[in-house]
Amino acid sequence: MTAGLAGLAVGLTACGGSARTVDGPPRDGGTLRIVGSSDVPHLDTAAANSVGAYGLNRTYARTLLGTKASNDFNETLPVQADMAAEVPSRENGGISRDGRTYTLRLRDGVLWNTRPPRPVTAEDFVRGFKRLCNPAAPAPGRGYYTSTIRGMDAYCRGFAKVRADDAKAIADYQNTHDIDGIEAKDPHTLVFTLREPASDFLNLLALPYTAAAPKEYDAYVPDSPEFRQHTISNGPYQITSYRPGLSYVLTRNPVWRPETDPLRERHVERIQITLGQDSPAAVQQQLEQGTADLAWDQPVPTTAIPRLRARRDERFAIHRTPSNSPYLVFNTRSPNNRGALGKREVRQALQYAVDRTALIKIVGGPEVAEPLHTVIPPGNSGYAPADRYPTPGEAGDPARCRRMLADAGHPDGLTLKFPYRTNSVHKLIAESIRQNLAACGVRAELIPDTGGDFYAKTIATPEKTEAGDWDIAAPGWTPDWYGNNGRSIIQPLFDGRAYGPNTSNYGGYDNPEVNALIDAALTAPDPARAAGYWRRADEIIMEDAAIIPLLNRAHTVYRSARVRGAAFLPTAAGYDYTRIWLAD
Repeated sequence: MTAGLAGLAVGLTACGGSARTVDGPPRDGGTLRIVGSSDVPHLDTAAANSVGAYGLNRTYARTLLGTKASNDFNETLPVQADMAAEVPSRENGGISRDGRTYTLRLRDGVLWNTRPPRPVTAEDFVRGFKRLCNPAAPAPGRGYYTSTIRGMDAYCRGFAKVRADDAKAIADYQNTHDIDGIEAKDPHTLVFTLREPASDFLNLLALPYTAAAPKEYDAYVPDSPEFRQHTISNGPYQITSYRPGLSYVLTRNPVWRPETDPLRERHVERIQITLGQDSPAAVQQQLEQGTADLAWDQPVPTTAIPRLRARRDERFAIHRTPSNSPYLVFNTRSPNNRGALGKREVRQALQYAVDRTALIKIVGGPEVAEPLHTVIPPGNSGYAPADRYPTPGEAGDPARCRRMLADAGHPDGLTLKFPYRTNSVHKLIAESIRQNLAACGVRAELIPDTGGDFYAKTIATPEKTEAGDWDIAAPGWTPDWYGNNGRSIIQPLFDGRAYGPNTSNYGGYDNPEVNALIDAALTAPDPARAAGYWRRADEIIMEDAAIIPLLNRAHTVYRSARVRGAAFLPTAAGYDYTRIWLAD
């Protein structure tokens, strides 16, 4: 797997090398100005599931383990120590011989920015894990942990019965119920006991979900408006002002110490994030004119890419983030059209509708994206090239789509509700797919999401899914980590047992055979064996036509002339704010 990813990085990464080598020694001070469109669906680390939230969480919430930001894709793969003093291994005694017990000791000197400041303890991490399955804003990736850590599934099933709007009831459950497989042995030592050996458990400990949580969080409903106004930091920055949907201001955390943090730095004085700017062209103009420094959630406009490439603008970069972005997901539980999308034959017919060549043009051309026909993109564990529904020149086959729809009992086509994000190129993508479906005899009713609620209040809400408030949507999925990462795609998106509030299995897909393959992969004795199970799960999901994979898309980024030290975080699809410094 490592060799395969090395080849991927050499072939696809457009910029590399050390930012320090190019930019020289860092300089402290100034305000990093970031502009963009929508607020994050979830700010609370327990519930965060967007690339924007991952980048923001990194500034103020630390995990036991983590990964390094780098413009060399290979350097971002290894798991490294964050708040843990070292990465556990069999050699250092951190992993037991049977692979089921992990012991991690915390590094000294890490403090919460409370009044007065106090040390981050092992119990704070236990609290963080307990919050993953709170009933108000549960982690979309909670299945990673319930299927791996002993006793966590039972703990979470009990937690689901607690009132979601009652902060006291939530806190009481957390404080009176334990997870068998997680123990704070002492203030500095954590012990995890697994149900079965898991070759990717170190990766799971590096995810933002698992950040430590201070006891003050017990006073709020998780990720509620009140919670968002009272985040507490143990990282280099702290959120000092938050206006929902409008802006964030981050300032320096006075109790953060650089010698305690091997993954982050701190150079700028302030980070100002301004939201509500939906036009990629307007954002790009600000970056080029120097009135802003980075884009928050807008890639470089497609129309600007040829110009930037032609002049070899060193501020422009294409970073490969092997992903399924976007993909078309079917609401398999929708009652609309007499439950048509619950029928595999209907979903298979629609596989032939999409013109991927048009989508590639929309996002910037073949240097930026390639057509995708599998659930697992290239460069991820379990990938194998396949195209179960080929069309001439990747341009779709509407005639075949019509015939198959008629054979499936829908000769007059369908009418589908299609919500879409208004920022970036999402509107253009939605319009292109709408035209493709029209050629297939399917009417798509486009519903603009102007409130930034596309995920949190629309496709990730089971009540709206089952009521038929939407039929198809075009989300994206960047794996939560790279390397030994098979479960970071198949499990969150397609495990039917994890379907529920704040789900990433947006369409409610549930196939017992896929669920069994997930279990087999999670308990496989080595990554190679696990990859085989993930590959077979991919094949079955595509047979079921649960989604239409569209593009494996890279991320285009542009920075202002004064940004230095830019180091890329693939899972956050952006630069690490803590590493950036500003030139005069």
